[in-house]
Amino acid sequence: MGSQTPGGPVNPTTSEIAALPAVPAPTGVAPRAMRNATTEPVWVQRMLIGAALAFMTLFLFVPLATVFFEAFKKGIDVYLAAITEPDALSAIKLTLIATAISVPMNLVFGMSAAWAITKFDFRGKSLLLTLIDLPFSVSPVIAGLIFVLVFGVQGWFGEWLRDHDLKVIFAVPGIVLATVFVTFPFIARELIPLMQAQGIEQEEAARVLGAGGWQIFWRVTLPNIKWALLYGVILCNARAMGEFGAVSVVSGHIRGQTNTMPLHIEIVYNEYQFAAAFAVASLLAALALVTLVVKYVIEQRVKGQKREIGDRSE
Repeated sequence: MGSQTPGGPVNPTTSEIAALPAVPAPTGVAPRAMRNATTEPVWVQRMLIGAALAFMTLFLFVPLATVFFEAFKKGIDVYLAAITEPDALSAIKLTLIATAISVPMNLVFGMSAAWAITKFDFRGKSLLLTLIDLPFSVSPVIAGLIFVLVFGVQGWFGEWLRDHDLKVIFAVPGIVLATVFVTFPFIARELIPLMQAQGIEQEEAARVLGAGGWQIFWRVTLPNIKWALLYGVILCNARAMGEFGAVSVVSGHIRGQTNTMPLHIEIVYNEYQFAAAFAVASLLAALALVTLVVKYVIEQRVKGQKREIGDRSE
């Protein structure tokens, strides 16, 4: 046995320490050889990775490169003429207007819905969650037809709108309504899981310390959800700019007035103006690429925030 100092603990010898049984590694910590998700041979892993890269190259990278190649094939002068043509400028302007209106509206709705669902218990919460997911299960074309049924000339409010000289369908308000409908789940669906994981302890602590509702929101809740909120805004913005189905139904395809960028691309392409179609498409693709880069950066921030929340909960 090891030596013992008077009144002190037993000091084990080196041989006694060596004879102790090995302590197993904590659960979830695997040896280096077992850290891979599977035990498949290396050639199988490489084959799967190669298949994924080939698929992405064929269906993503090649079409994207083709868009830019076709856009600039006839020279920069043709490209600039195509995107500065009055109908193209009108389509770009309308797309930006619809996006600039729908995204802030969805921002307010998404934050309000997420706050209500995660911070309060009330009758109808499950119904609200179901309604938030409605645009994911309803075709955008059907959504556009619903707006025509409600606000069209022969619709439920058609006569009242006509008597008050208001126009929704085949006008900017209808395009904004359709865009709002197809994009409103994105922000709420990004915030709800994060706010549920965070719980309400911090808000309750702030309330006990005397903070008001707006103080709690601005100083406690918003700093904790800012990256998820920005991520949802990015997704909502991308969806709003690229929406086609619902907007196509309610716009009427009036050139220079109610065509967004996707609708303008379809029209000029059907008229065999390929250079103009690919030029505007390249603008939309460039916006998508910028959105993708910003999305990736914010996504990393969101993952880091979720990891911190998980570490605190443990």
